[in-house]
Amino acid sequence: MSVADPVAVEPADPPEPVDPVQPVKTAQPPATAEPLVEPLVEPLVEPVDRVPDVAPLAPLDDDVRARLLTGAHHDPHSVLGAHPVRGGLAVRCLRPHATQVSVVIGTRVWNLHDEGDGLFAGRIPGQGHAPYRLRVTYPDSAVETADPYSFPPTLGDLDLHLISEGRHEELWTALGSHVLERGGVLGTRFTVWAPNARGVRIRGDFNHWDGTALPMRSLGSSGVWELFVPGIGPGATYKYELTGPDGQRLERADPMARRTEVPPATASIVCGSDYEWGDDTWLRHRADRPVHTAPMSVYEVHLASWKPGATYRRLAHELTEYVSALGFTHVELMPVAEHPFGGSWGYQVTGFYAPTARLGGPDDFKYLVDTLHQAGIGVILDWVPAHFPRDEWALAEFDGRHLYEHEDPRRSAHPDWGTLVFDYGRKEVRNFLVANALYWCEEFHIDGLRVDAVASMLYLDYSREDGQWAPNEFGGRENLDAVAFLQEMNATLYRRVPGVVTIAEESTAWNGVTRATHDIGPDGFGGLGFGLKWNMGWMHDSLEYVAHEPVHRKYHHNEMTFSMVYAYSENYVLPISHDEVVHGKQALVSKMPGDWWQRRANHRAYLAHMWAHPGKQLLFMGQEFAQGAEWVADEGPQWWVLDENNPAAGDHRGVQRLVGDLNRLYVSHPALWEQDARPEGFQWSAADAAEDNVFAFVRRAADGSPLLAVVNFSPVVREGYRLGVPPAAGQWREILNTDATRYGGSDVRNAEPLDPEPEPLGGFPASLTLRLPPLAAVWLTPM
Repeated sequence: MSVADPVAVEPADPPEPVDPVQPVKTAQPPATAEPLVEPLVEPLVEPVDRVPDVAPLAPLDDDVRARLLTGAHHDPHSVLGAHPVRGGLAVRCLRPHATQVSVVIGTRVWNLHDEGDGLFAGRIPGQGHAPYRLRVTYPDSAVETADPYSFPPTLGDLDLHLISEGRHEELWTALGSHVLERGGVLGTRFTVWAPNARGVRIRGDFNHWDGTALPMRSLGSSGVWELFVPGIGPGATYKYELTGPDGQRLERADPMARRTEVPPATASIVCGSDYEWGDDTWLRHRADRPVHTAPMSVYEVHLASWKPGATYRRLAHELTEYVSALGFTHVELMPVAEHPFGGSWGYQVTGFYAPTARLGGPDDFKYLVDTLHQAGIGVILDWVPAHFPRDEWALAEFDGRHLYEHEDPRRSAHPDWGTLVFDYGRKEVRNFLVANALYWCEEFHIDGLRVDAVASMLYLDYSREDGQWAPNEFGGRENLDAVAFLQEMNATLYRRVPGVVTIAEESTAWNGVTRATHDIGPDGFGGLGFGLKWNMGWMHDSLEYVAHEPVHRKYHHNEMTFSMVYAYSENYVLPISHDEVVHGKQALVSKMPGDWWQRRANHRAYLAHMWAHPGKQLLFMGQEFAQGAEWVADEGPQWWVLDENNPAAGDHRGVQRLVGDLNRLYVSHPALWEQDARPEGFQWSAADAAEDNVFAFVRRAADGSPLLAVVNFSPVVREGYRLGVPPAAGQWREILNTDATRYGGSDVRNAEPLDPEPEPLGGFPASLTLRLPPLAAVWLTPM
């Protein structure tokens, strides 16, 4: 083992000392924590050679001593550990509550002098750089261990350079807690970015939550603090104790922790992993087809409430089986990063690098993703870089100054959510977030990130009145720092992760959300670089339309057709998300007018229209079987409505059966997805049939294969309804009818086969005469 070189540099103007931290001796590790690794403590062996007490060292300077004891020393390794001196080795250690500390070299033992306040020191003659251990005696026990202050820094110059430049794309490998071996000694390296702190110490269940003995060293201008602690392994709980620039004592969880205690407990946990992935085939083929020309049907899930009480591993089997049976291609998970308040549904994150411990550990979450992948199901994760909560133990004023949040309150405080906004202009903060996006995709094999609340990031005046915001350097309202961050995040992800997709929840008309970052638009900005964008306009307009009684729908016809005016301005996802079925908005089926039969019929017709419309589709859990109540996070979906003892179970199962059929037909017909991003993939057959409440359009695959989708949003059967169709080699047939008996409909069908007539109509050279069922959608294809 090498001995740390002494560092003699002291600050010119040392801070004033503050009161020492009192140890907390009653803290216990959480019940869910993994067991600690066996500490590297050897049995006490009778030495062959006993050496008298060693010569004392010169007393520490009062200021140095005070800063060391109060956790305000920037370089404890210059004071503690072993340092070669003329004729021997000077050793000093800090072990509060010890009665004696000895240095062990081979079979020889030297007893150090007690300097008070837990400091022990002495000069050992003639030992040079000999490796040593510490034997520490307490009133009721004795241990032998390596000295944390005998190790050189565990971060290299390249890591520190990349951190300082804000370009460390694997930041999670450099910061946080990591179990590793140094010179044959197993322990944990702790590293944290806290550039404004006077000092940082580690406290945890391994030192009775008294950080006095474990002050960290500053690694210069990088702002990083580091310490390797022997004998600490996976499962150990810890926090950082910082002394702020004003001397204030702060206790913080690790921003880079990869595991946390189960809320409401807030400590970080040293994380180890031995997970072996089994999704090689999925990853190898994930990038075979660009997402814009591939099928994507997404089932949105709040994991904690999908089956309340279920763990990641139980969900791995039950969710995978359910989603596979319904034919969805992807699941989208509402945020799983650790969050203190369950009522936020995960959208107020404190542990950006840790899956929530409520459902299990990180390897358990990997198992969930792995199981879905092996079943051929992609995993999209909600990601929240727009803001973070003010909890004092987390990121807010992390080191006693505005660090992760902007120092200007007009840019740091989010008026709607009572949270703080990241300082996207600070390179280290931007690095924290870009690396976090990579972390989820690379470490957990996530296939895509749906980025929450993008609009709130893009505009400096978002939800702010005049006087509450300041314009950018050009006098505009755009947050140029946020734009640069989003561009960097997207460009980095697409460069490093083959087949990944990023999806923006962006509710404004910002130009170029899904345009390439290098493609400069008329507004002077490059594209944001997202793969897809939620089509909030389609969602709002279509829900407004179907909420009207059929007799009034003719006055709102354009609400359903307007989406095609801008359908190819971006690459879209059509979202019926959790936001649309909470807070008094009602469940999807309950938004529909009429009696129970009509509401279900409207629901079915709406879903078929959605699946046929250009764009990918997303449906929130519970809406696939038409539950009547809004989603409640503490209760989850109303699975009971599907039980046999429920008189209406058949009605709900009919809607569920339809969703399964929609997905299977969708995937098997490239006309519905292959040209989602190309105008050639869509043509109206009837766009202006407002009096009839009818919409009809043709979708085309890349080879021209057509599919005709017709929706009758009126409660009457329309006989002999003629619609234009493209030329086809043969007859047409009905492949979907949402009025079928199996879905709970009245079974108004079209006899097969259907012969096209050579009568041009609506810009097509031929036409079909159809029977349109009430409040229903019909899909037809050539035979």
